[in-house]
Amino acid sequence: MRATHHAGGTCVEVHHRPHRPDVQVTDVQYDSPGRDDRSNRSLNREWVEITNHSRRAVNLDGWMLEDEGGHRYTFGHYRPGGRATVRIHTGVGRDTRTGLFQDRRHYVWGNRADTATLRNDRGRFVDDYSWGRHRGNRR
Repeated sequence: MRATHHAGGTCVEVHHRPHRPDVQVTDVQYDSPGRDDRSNRSLNREWVEITNHSRRAVNLDGWMLEDEGGHRYTFGHYRPGGRATVRIHTGVGRDTRTGLFQDRRHYVWGNRADTATLRNDRGRFVDDYSWGRHRGNRR
């Protein structure tokens, strides 16, 4: 982004880098490899990856991950450390430091097109990741 700033009668061109949020949706496996047979194994091969790019832990308690269809996962008491990545799997499982589970029995993410949107505990947009008809359009 480029902006023009007038300082003391002088025109100065200022370049702004787009803001990168500390916590981002960094990858999505939206089409579970193999047959979509709704087995727990298949459901857990569908996931969204969230990365904390900051140096400090971030409290994600109350944050939400949602798709275009209104399916919503709300983070419980989870604090990824600095530079940490976590995968949020669709199926049932035991939460660990690097993997969280939505405990669903049905697929969430559209195989052809969808958007994974991350919102903070106040419901404000943080980041998203789109594919299909949205491919390349990160908002």
